Amino acid sequence: MSITLASSLPDVFNRALASHPVRPNILALEGKPWDVTHGARCLFTQQTQWKSAPSEPPSGWPFDLEWIQVASAGVDTLPPWAYKVPLVTRGAGAHAPAIAEFVIGAVFAHEKRFWNGNVSEPARWVPHALGSVAGKTMGIAGVGEIGRECARLALALGMRVCGMTRSANLAPGIERVDSFPALLAVSDHLVLALPLTVETRGIVNRETLRHARKGLHLINIARGSMIDDAALLQALDDRRLSGATLDVTSPEPLPAGHRLYTHPAVRLTPHISGAVDDADARMSAVVLANFDCWLHGRPLRGVVNPATGY
Repeated sequence: MSITLASSLPDVFNRALASHPVRPNILALEGKPWDVTHGARCLFTQQTQWKSAPSEPPSGWPFDLEWIQVASAGVDTLPPWAYKVPLVTRGAGAHAPAIAEFVIGAVFAHEKRFWNGNVSEPARWVPHALGSVAGKTMGIAGVGEIGRECARLALALGMRVCGMTRSANLAPGIERVDSFPALLAVSDHLVLALPLTVETRGIVNRETLRHARKGLHLINIARGSMIDDAALLQALDDRRLSGATLDVTSPEPLPAGHRLYTHPAVRLTPHISGAVDDADARMSAVVLANFDCWLHGRPLRGVVNPATGY
């Protein structure tokens, strides 16, 4: 029997789904991913497409949908009514290797001062000390797929790794830290890899930053809404923090004239930590594997708990 899928994903993902041996019928959605009609049993979508979702579901929702697959690590833009669909999964782990490489690159760039520019004239030929990487402490707030990959690479470099997570188990070599202020206090480089929830929104603020280890370097590859920008800038101005590498902001992009664009201790990138040359292939593999598991009644990867949103 033919299976009908609804998809608001780009053609590269739809072609991957169409290549499955069951040869599903793919209903390509243009625009709003919730504009699904009866007959589609699965919806393949991206979380950014849900930013303008209405507060109430469309009439007839969830139609015949049994499963929503989101082709991204985060699902924080999905409205509560999306979870009327019995099963929601996210693209867990697809971009973890690329994002972890970005994090390690940020650590090296900070310690080795790669951001400071090249020597371009004799007057700038001024020897100076560089920071070490081995022996420094990486704190990871949120030890999921991305956090675990960051930890694996950091441990291979001889770093100490401390993690804050709700998970019962941590990978070998990661030291558990039970609170965010305590993680700030022990970290030389702190990675935000948390899902955006009510608890994590604004977790970096004036109060928590008071606990930061002197010279902390903050790396955010999660969501910009986790940081109070005014508090971060004040901590940088006071030199409690030595730098911030921000791949995400709130909003994106920031308005013209925002101080994060020009602060000398801030390295700002346009949400590209997972945007490597084979990113689509990695996510397509995760999506296709989940589709195969769904077809055969096997456990799916990245199942989202409606109560927590991750």
